[in-house]
Amino acid sequence: MNKGILLIFTTAIISGVSIFINQFGVKVVNPYIFAGLKNIAVAILLFCFILMLKQWKNLKALKKYDWLILSIIGLVGGSVPFLMFFKGLSLSTGPEAAYIHKFLFVFIILLAPIFLKEKLKWHYLIGFVFLLAGSVLLYKIKGAISWNHGDSLILGATILWAIENLISKKAVSKISPQIVAWGRMFFGSLFIIIFLLFTKQLGNMISLEVAQISWVYLSALLLFGYVLTWYTGLKYMPLTYAAAILALGAPITSLLELIQGKVYSPQQIWGMSLMFFGMIVFIALDKIICSRSKKLVATQ
Repeated sequence: MNKGILLIFTTAIISGVSIFINQFGVKVVNPYIFAGLKNIAVAILLFCFILMLKQWKNLKALKKYDWLILSIIGLVGGSVPFLMFFKGLSLSTGPEAAYIHKFLFVFIILLAPIFLKEKLKWHYLIGFVFLLAGSVLLYKIKGAISWNHGDSLILGATILWAIENLISKKAVSKISPQIVAWGRMFFGSLFIIIFLLFTKQLGNMISLEVAQISWVYLSALLLFGYVLTWYTGLKYMPLTYAAAILALGAPITSLLELIQGKVYSPQQIWGMSLMFFGMIVFIALDKIICSRSKKLVATQ
C-alpha cells in the first residue's frame, strides 16, 4: 500500500501541474491537434519504456480479449475524453472550468462500489467529506454557477475517465500496468488520428511552430509521468483510495496559480486547507485502523 500511495501522490502532483500548464497550451494550439500529438508522443514513450523493461514477451502474449479491453480503454479514456476536455478547456471562460476534472473522485466513489464491489469503509467517508467540503469552498460553489458548452464538454470527459478507470482497475490485475497505460495511449492515438482524418485536420499537425510544439512536448512529458504512476499505483490499492489521493491535484493547481499572482479569497484558502487536511486524515486513519486490525488478528 505504501508503494501505491507514493505512486498516486506523484500522480496528483503531476495532475496539478498539468492542468496549470495545459491552460496555456490549448490557447496557442488547436485543442484537437494538441490532444492528438501529445497522445502519440506518450504512446511512443511508453512503448520504448516497455521495451526497456523487457516486457515485449508480455505484449506478444496478450489474448484477443486483452486487446479488446485495451482498445476500449483507448476509446473511453485515451481519445474521446481528451478531445472533449481540451476543446472544453479552450472554450471555457469561467474559473471553475479547469477544476471540473478534479471532481473525478466523486464519480469514482459513486461507481466503484457498484461495479468493482469496493467497500466504502467508514474512515474513507470521513476523508471524502473533508475533500468534498474543501472542493466546494475552493471552487466557490454557491447559488447559480456560470456554465457554458466548454464546461459541459469537460464534465462529459470527466465522467468518461471515471468509467475508464473502472475498466482499467480490473485490467491491471491481469495485464502489466505499463502495457495498460500504453494501450490507452496507443489506441487513443489511433482513434484521434481517425477523428482528425474525417474532420480534415490531420494536415495541421505538420504546420505547428516551434513554440507550439514546445507546449505539446511539455504536456506530453507530464502525461507520460501521469499514466505511468497512475496505472502502476492502481495495481496496489483500491480505486476509491487512489481517486481520493488524486483529488489533491486541484489545490496543487491553485497553489501554482497563487505563485503566478492569482488572488484567492479566504474561503478558497480554507478550501485548499480542508482538502490537504482531508487527505492527511484519510491516510492516517487508514494506517491506524489497518495496524489495529493486524494486531487483533495476531492475538487471536
